[in-house]
Formats: sequence, C-alpha cells, structure tokens
Amino acid sequence: MATNMQQVAVIGAGWAGCTAAVELTIAGHQVTLFEASRHLGGRARRVEINELTLDNGQHILLGAYKNSLNMMRKVGIDLATAMLRLPLQMCYPGDGMTFIAPHLPAPLHLALALWRAHGIDREDKLALARFSSAARWMGWQLHDDCSVSTLLERFDQTERLIQLMWRPLCLAALNTRPERASAQVFLAVLRDSLGARRSASDMLLPRVDLSSLYPQQAAAFIEERGGTLESGRSIRKLRRHGVHWQLDSTDASLDFDAVVIATPPEIASGLLDGIADAALVSHLRDFEYESITTCYLQYPGELRLQRPFFALIDIPPTTEPTSVPTWGQFVFDRGQLDPAQTGLLAVVISVSSAAIESGHEALAHNIAAQLAATFKQPQLAHPIWARVISEKRATFACTPALARPVNHSGLERLLLAGDYTASDYPATLESAVRSGKLAAQKLLKQLR
Repeated sequence: MATNMQQVAVIGAGWAGCTAAVELTIAGHQVTLFEASRHLGGRARRVEINELTLDNGQHILLGAYKNSLNMMRKVGIDLATAMLRLPLQMCYPGDGMTFIAPHLPAPLHLALALWRAHGIDREDKLALARFSSAARWMGWQLHDDCSVSTLLERFDQTERLIQLMWRPLCLAALNTRPERASAQVFLAVLRDSLGARRSASDMLLPRVDLSSLYPQQAAAFIEERGGTLESGRSIRKLRRHGVHWQLDSTDASLDFDAVVIATPPEIASGLLDGIADAALVSHLRDFEYESITTCYLQYPGELRLQRPFFALIDIPPTTEPTSVPTWGQFVFDRGQLDPAQTGLLAVVISVSSAAIESGHEALAHNIAAQLAATFKQPQLAHPIWARVISEKRATFACTPALARPVNHSGLERLLLAGDYTASDYPATLESAVRSGKLAAQKLLKQLR
C-alpha cells in the first residue's frame, strides 16, 4: 500500500482507464474515474436496443489474454459464468471448412485439428503446417515488417487457405485488410495463441454485456475502496496548477496530484495541446482508423444455429451491375450466450467503411440475404427487426512498422493509456488492459 495517498484522476473509463484505476487503487491511492458517457467501456460497451441489453460490437476474447483475464479476476468476475469457453475453431456453414482444435497439449491440438479438418485439401493442409513450422522457427519475428499478404505469399499459402483461415483471422485480430496489415503484429497474435499452450488458443465469448464483463465491476471495485466514479462528465481542459494538475469539466475545476489520460488518441491530443510536446500532439492526431459494424437481426425464438458462432465468406461488390455484396465475416447466435436473447443473431463486419456507404437499411438487407443463402434457409432473409451499429473509429489501422507513442507524456505525473500506445499487439481489449496496467506502474514509480 502507498505510504502517502495521492489524489489521481483517470480520464476515460474504457478498458485501459479502468485497469489503470484499479491498479492505482490497489496501490493505496484515491482515484477519481471520469467518463463522458453514461455507459462504461469506451469502444467496448453496452447499448440498449429494442429493450435488449446488447453491445456496440460483438467481441471474442482469447485464452491468451492473460492480463485481461487476471484483471477480471481481481475485480471479482467469475470467468466461467461470464464467458463461454470454446476450443480454437474456424467453422463455416454447410460444406465449408471445419477446423476445431481438440483438448490436447500444444502443439498436438493443432496437428490433430489440421489432420481432421474438412473443406480444405491436402495442399491447403501442407501450406498451413509449413507456415506454422516456419513461424515457430523464426520465433514469430520478422527482421523487417511487411504486409500480411506479403508474408503469406512468401510462405506459398494457398488461395483457399487465405480466404478461409488467414484473411478472417487478420480482419478479426487487426481490423485491417491483409494487403495493408502489419505482418509482425499478426505474428505476435499468432505467437500468443497458436504458438502457446492449448488453453491460450481458446475462444471466449461473453455471456454478459461488455460493460458488465469488466468496466462496471472495475468501477464498483474502485468505489468500494474510497474512489469515485464520475460518469456522464467530460473533461474539457487540462493544465498545470502549481504542483497539481487541474481538470476543467463543464461545471467545476478540480486539482489532482497525477493524471492518466485513457481516452482515444484524438481526444488525448486535445487535452495535451499547448502543454505537451507538439510532436506528441501531432502524432496522436495522425492515426488512421478503421470501422467495425455489427448487424443485429431478430428472428423467432426457436431459431438456433448448430454452433454458437460461424465464420462467413465475405464478398465485396464487383463492377458488375448485378453484383450483390455479402459483407458479414462472422455470425453469432446470441441465444446460446444469453437465454433471454433467443433468435437473435449478431453479424460482424470488420473494416466496414465500404459496407455502410449505402446506409444501414441496405446493409441489414444484404446481411439477411447473405445468411439466407449461406445457411440455405430462405426465412433468414426476413428478420422481425434489424439494427446496425457502426463504430467508425473502432481501431487504428494496424499497418506495417506503425509508430505508436509510449505511455509517458513527457510531463511529470501525466501518463497515457490506450490500445494505441506502444505494443506488439493490435487494438484489442488485451492491448488496452496491458497499456492501462503499464501506465499505472510507471505512474506509481513517479509517485514514490
């Protein structure tokens, strides 16, 4: 515990901010957690749709997300209840590929999964084995970063394997198309999942909304130990006030001994403008972003997919006048996660800016048609209702050799936290939690 309690402000109650706030609270400091929204979680939060509590986007966590899972345990989350744990799998409806890792020690689980896989031929399996072996031999490291597409080309990956395995994994993990996604970051994700113990490759599907999964419980943990949550309160300005940092909101100015800025980079740049190095402010404004869209479709309650989720083949429109786009990349049966949501399907579209150009109504219509054709069930083309939620700045574009700022702002007792900070991981929940934890550790050293 800290021998000298300090007043610390954490701006932003996303997964990074909540983690920093919990770690600082455990260290004995009094934390005030500010969040502009009424719902906690940042870009991974709950929303209300047609009297249902859902999420602004469907997420899959991995067993490799050690920091995220440890933080959930710290604040009292029962992981077995909160998430459905499934073995690593990439399964398509009908006669598509079926790849499921059995419960065997690594790397035997992958070897047997590859041996048993349906929907890919011998050439595809040899290509996958060749890639996995080479990546392990390289230590999952590249001398020079390149695009994921270039990496796959170097290792002679087949067109079908790229379509059914590597492309959807890249889109899901990096939210960046393989043609411009960082191969090194992609390898880091594969290293900690495919290249680690079997449980690390498990897929974890939340049974509760994303705010309840961690941020809400984290905030309760802080308040129970004397901290404060200020939701619905936006911080407009940050400046030095003697030895303190002064935060201006709409109705008050408050002084703190230290601050963690855990907002998206464009908001952080506004708070730092005029007080931090101009190069850092400019860097925070230079990120490119990719969108993620989730289409919710409600069907009669008796609808149930054969699995909790399936991969889908997405085909963007061509120049042909009759071309119909099929945008969905994964579909989740929400009823198998929450009994109150039977008949509800959630379809995820990563890198979705092109998909939403024609509007939400057109996208929902195309997604419903895609499901009907894919599952060979015509009734899926006519949901009871549909709702599209799009996060236009869901993640930064994870391009090769992308420079990312460190946690230290260059100013005393002022740290940055967020999934965009320096890391070998893409913009995931795990990356946000790692950054929040590291920011807290660095700040604690300064406070001592």
